[in-house]
Amino acid sequence: MIRHLVLFKLDEGVRRDDPRVVEGVAAFRALGDLIPDLRFWECDWNITDRPIAYDFAINSAVDDADALQRYLEHPAHQAGVALWREFATWVIADYPF
Repeated sequence: MIRHLVLFKLDEGVRRDDPRVVEGVAAFRALGDLIPDLRFWECDWNITDRPIAYDFAINSAVDDADALQRYLEHPAHQAGVALWREFATWVIADYPF
């Protein structure tokens, strides 16, 4: 199994209630039901308010590297990423577990 973690930081001045953000969150929340390769899926807002904290997180798992690639290329994932590109930056980590 591979764990896929993503941490998102909203761009300066962008708020959680921005309509673009609301749409992006909805798109990512739906992925767990749309992409068969996902074995585990959760995402939500960070509840801490510290200067080094990121704003939103995805924690997911897939069976192997091929499944991870299919997830990354899935049209629903690509559509969500396109939304988030407009208002955030992110970092990722993929590791076996």
